[in-house]
Parts: sequence; C-alpha cells; structure tokens
Amino acid sequence: MENSGTRFPVSHKQASTEIKGIKTDIVICRHDDHFLVIVTQIGAMGTMLQARKEEGMAIHPTFSVSTVFGKRDEPMLVACARQLIEQISLSGTYKPLLISLGLKDHSVETMRGIVTAVSENRLW
Repeated sequence: MENSGTRFPVSHKQASTEIKGIKTDIVICRHDDHFLVIVTQIGAMGTMLQARKEEGMAIHPTFSVSTVFGKRDEPMLVACARQLIEQISLSGTYKPLLISLGLKDHSVETMRGIVTAVSENRLW
C-alpha cells in the first residue's frame, strides 16, 4: 500500500490486490468532509454510491446508501457501500462515503474481499 500521508491537498492510499483471481486497484482519499474510495477491476470508474450515517434519536444507528450514477439494480454494490460506512461509523468517524465500484465480478466473495482490503488500508 502506497501512502502519501498528509501531504497537500488530500491524504490518500493506493493499493493493488487480487480478489478471486482478478487484479483489483484501490484508492482511498480522506477529504475534510468525506471519504472517497475507488475500487476498480476494469481500469475505470464504475458505479458511484454515496453512503452516510443518518442523524436521529434511534438507539441503533441507521445508514443510507444511494446510487449517484451507474448501475441501480445491483444490490451487492449497495451492500458493499453499507458495510464500509458501518465500519467508518464504528471507528467514531461520521464523514459520508463516496465510493466508485468498477467491477467485473459482483459476487458476495468479491464484496467481502473489497471490504477487507479497504478496511486493512483505511484512513479513518
């Protein structure tokens, strides 16, 4: 994992890993007001999702995930974004997440691999 630390303008990390035999590139950026995660197996941006913790009086936190653009009929992409925003929230950070998923494979195993790889290299 390459880390630029806190150099201007945005701290970020980037990595390359294999998930189910497919080369997967990951970039994680920490901005002042949100996190940006780009995961690609196709060498380009993919479906963009926004995930955030909802403010409210509920005992258990609730999270919302919406598709900004791209595939709107892929529940596994939504599940992946939800898992990541939950992990961010558990760390005590409540910044929203913008995530791009450009994937060849949309299986449960791929989503687990993405969540694991991002969590291992997190900036939150």
